[in-house]
Amino acid sequence: MNRSKLPDFGDRLSTANEARKAQLERAKALAERPERAERRKEREAIVAARNTRIAERKAAEDARKEREAAARAAAEAVEATAREAALKLEQDARAARDAERAVRDAEQAARDAEQAARDAAEEAKRQAILEQRRAGRKAKKRKGR
Repeated sequence: MNRSKLPDFGDRLSTANEARKAQLERAKALAERPERAERRKEREAIVAARNTRIAERKAAEDARKEREAAARAAAEAVEATAREAALKLEQDARAARDAERAVRDAEQAARDAEQAARDAAEEAKRQAILEQRRAGRKAKKRKGR
């Protein structure tokens, strides 16, 4: 083999450098093409539009959550007011029943007292009659002795 035909290290190094430079020039040429710049701008516009839509959806979701929270708070407030009103009505009804019961109890106590007074008067009359009979019998007994 002929040594002059075999590439030495320097030749290989210079060939690699030339290939690298050629590749760099091709990449620069591709990067500087107007179609490529247009495609990049289009992609950037698409990304910007996507980000805008995402932001709009997020804002709409946040607004919906706020509306739901406000509606939930309003419903809870109405529910609490209704509960308080129901409790107040129940307490009023309980107080009215207690007052009616107290009136009935007082009336019953008055009737019982009247009945007891009548019974006591009747018992006193009976006792007086019995005492008169006993006294009459005793008197009769004394006379007959």
